[in-house]
Amino acid sequence: MPDSQKVTAGRPKVGGAVFSATLGSSLVIPTDASTALTTDFKDLGYVSEDGVTQTLSNDTTDVKEWGGSTVLSIEDNFADQWKMKLIEATNVNVLKEVFGQSAVTVDASGHITIAASAVGRDYRCYVIDMLLRNGGIRRVVLPNAKITAVEDITHGAKDAVGYGVTFKCAPDASGKSHYEYIEPAA
Repeated sequence: MPDSQKVTAGRPKVGGAVFSATLGSSLVIPTDASTALTTDFKDLGYVSEDGVTQTLSNDTTDVKEWGGSTVLSIEDNFADQWKMKLIEATNVNVLKEVFGQSAVTVDASGHITIAASAVGRDYRCYVIDMLLRNGGIRRVVLPNAKITAVEDITHGAKDAVGYGVTFKCAPDASGKSHYEYIEPAA
């Protein structure tokens, strides 16, 4: 039977909703929706009002029999992507994600320098925390993802500067591209 109490929306968790960390043997990757993240995870600040968009895609190859009927569809080329627009344009953590960890420096006075180049970005762990209807929580963990695209960056008087980014997930050691943990309201 349908249950309207199971219909929900994802809102950002107060105090931070998107985090990133450098992959490594000492990184504790979350395995539930509520355990506090370690200090390895850096807050990426506000995301635009459009929120976070997930795209799952599978290409298929159809096998046809002599008469032309499809008798088998083989799934291949699975892709797991997440998109969002990070709008804290002077957040050092955001800038390091967009331009590369080594491309951004901050001096003792807090002045930021970005030395952009064609150097690629590393795979990292990303966590997206959401509040659900009636006090439930959802945590999405991208254990092995990287930013593969940055949308055009507009610097104008009527819009906030932001970085529209696409994260592509690669399989982790268990072959999984992401994990979702949901804790209903108590």
